Amino acid sequence: MDLDKVILYYGFTPISDPQAILLWQKTLCKNFNLKGRILISTQGINGTLGGKMQDLMKYIKATREYSSFEKIDFKWSKGTGNDFPKLKIKVKDELVSFGNLDEIKVSSRGIVGGGIHLKAEEVYKLVEQRGQEVVFFDARNTFEAKVGKFKNAVVPKTNTTRDFVKEIESGKYDHLKDKAVVTYCTGGIRCEILTVLMKNRGFKEVYQIKGGILRYANTYGDDGLWEGSLFTFDDRLTLEFSDHTKLIGTCARCSNKSKSFRNCLNDNCHQLVLLCDECYANHKGLACKHDRETKTLTN
Repeated sequence: MDLDKVILYYGFTPISDPQAILLWQKTLCKNFNLKGRILISTQGINGTLGGKMQDLMKYIKATREYSSFEKIDFKWSKGTGNDFPKLKIKVKDELVSFGNLDEIKVSSRGIVGGGIHLKAEEVYKLVEQRGQEVVFFDARNTFEAKVGKFKNAVVPKTNTTRDFVKEIESGKYDHLKDKAVVTYCTGGIRCEILTVLMKNRGFKEVYQIKGGILRYANTYGDDGLWEGSLFTFDDRLTLEFSDHTKLIGTCARCSNKSKSFRNCLNDNCHQLVLLCDECYANHKGLACKHDRETKTLTN
C-alpha cells in the first residue's frame, strides 16, 4: 500500500536564476501529483509537499540531481492525502521573512555565521552536562508553542518572524546572552537565520537543533525534552509523535486541555483559535481579539 506522506525541507545555497528553478520544480510536482508550498529565492529553496510515498521519493531523487540540492535533508511525517488544497510555488526575496536580508549571507555550504548545529543526542548531552545553563529558545510564532514546546523553553512574543528582531533587541532576553541558547523550530530553517541575528546582537553561545523538532522527535518522540503536539501549516494543524503525547494546550474559552486549533466561525475573522470539542460544538462566533491568541489560517 502506497502511504500518504508529507515532506518538509530547505536548502540554503546561492541560486542565480530562481525563476528557472520555479519552472523546474513546478514540472516535477505536477509529474508526481504533489501538492503543497515551495518558496525559492537567491538564498535557496524551502518546501512542504504532500503526496504518495512513492511519488515523493521520485521527487526527492529528481531534486537531488541538481548539484546544489544534493545534500538537502528531507524530513518525513504522516500525511492524510488531503494536507494541501493545491500547489503553490513562489519566488521571494527571503526564504523566511525576518526582514533583515542584508545580514544574511549564503554560501554553497549554507548560511554563513549561524549557530552550531546539534543532533538530538547532542542536545540531550548538553542539557545533561550543563543543566540550567542551557536555555531553549522558541524560533516559531507564539501561538505554535501553545500546543507543544521544549520543557521550560523561552517563548518570545511574536506573531510573525518579522517580530523577532524587535524582541531580541528589546532587552528582555539580555540575561541569556552568556548562557547556552538552543534555538528550535519545526524543521530548522527559521533557526538558521535567527541564530545569525542573535549572534550579531551579542548572544555568545548559540546553537540550533539540526533538522528541528521533526528530527529531534525521530530520536526521542515524546520521551525526551519535547512536550506536546507540533503545529503544522497545513490541514493537519497538529502532529503527534507517540500514543502518549502530553496535552499542554488550553481552550481559549473554558481553559480545559485541548490541542485543537479551529477556524473561527466569525465571518469577519476566520482565524485559528484553540478550542476544546465542547466549546467548538457550541461555538457561535468566539469574541475575536485579533491578538496573540489567534492566527490566520493562511500563513
